[in-house]
Amino acid sequence: MKNAIRQILQLPAVATALALLAPAQAQTWPSKPVRMVASFPPGTPGDLIARLIQPALQAAWKQPVIVENKPGAGGNIAAGEVAQARDEHTLLVGPDTVLTINPHLYKKLGFDLRQSLKPVTYFASFNQMLVCNPASGVNTLARFTQLPAGNTYASGGPGTPSHMAMEMLLAATGTRQTHVPYKGPGPAAQDVLAGHVGCGFIVSSVVLPHVQSSRLLAVAVSSKERSVLLPAVPTVAESGHAGFDATFFETLMAPASLPAAVTEKIQRDVRAALMAPAIKARLAEMDLRVEAGTPQESEKRSREDFAKWGMIARQTQLQLD
Repeated sequence: MKNAIRQILQLPAVATALALLAPAQAQTWPSKPVRMVASFPPGTPGDLIARLIQPALQAAWKQPVIVENKPGAGGNIAAGEVAQARDEHTLLVGPDTVLTINPHLYKKLGFDLRQSLKPVTYFASFNQMLVCNPASGVNTLARFTQLPAGNTYASGGPGTPSHMAMEMLLAATGTRQTHVPYKGPGPAAQDVLAGHVGCGFIVSSVVLPHVQSSRLLAVAVSSKERSVLLPAVPTVAESGHAGFDATFFETLMAPASLPAAVTEKIQRDVRAALMAPAIKARLAEMDLRVEAGTPQESEKRSREDFAKWGMIARQTQLQLD
């Protein structure tokens, strides 16, 4: 039977019809409103990017684009909804950690994140900024690593970029601190500002205004390169831990069943929206660097970071369910 099917598919007429089908799918998509389900609260980078490019996508697709926030469980609530929707018009917006970190931390989801979802494109890269309340007296990474083991640090939630960047840092420095998770980077930053928690590794776009106003001290950034908005703040690697790189990506994801031609169309349209000068400038103001790579480039990066964060999860023996 398999041989017979293979022979049929090799017939010139059938091969031609299949070759024409994929472009036709892309030409007719979307046929109804498109939902972009954001996995973190309003005001977080992915949510902001989705809303910034929403008008351009509506114009390109000639359909309404609806951004909905479904935060919780490190992005898994939104991811589960999109994965189980199996709908060509339902997409997921969130950090790449949904595909690169969560599969290592959540073993009882009832579905396989990496089998159910795929990256369409990486919107933009972003880093975490290690910030401390001025009253803490911590203004260098060396001073931070000297804090006692009972010291607490704030993050945007279990398994989020801020949590994992800090776990990576603690593993690299051989130190331990107590994790205080919050429901998003905004509340985490507020408690560091209030002095309830001394420090936190928090997404730079959220803490940037507080650093610029001197209400928070910026100690280091998690990525390989310094922030162009705060060039005086060193990277963790420059602060004595060579090779440290905790760069993250706000990502557009889709059900794995989304046809390749449609996936590529979405990526091209998203890239065009992100490359508009006004959008690029607005993202730069939030310390976000536009990426907008192809689905193939995004999948390659996802595989590499999945392996990297798997090693960190094993080293720290971290599991969240």
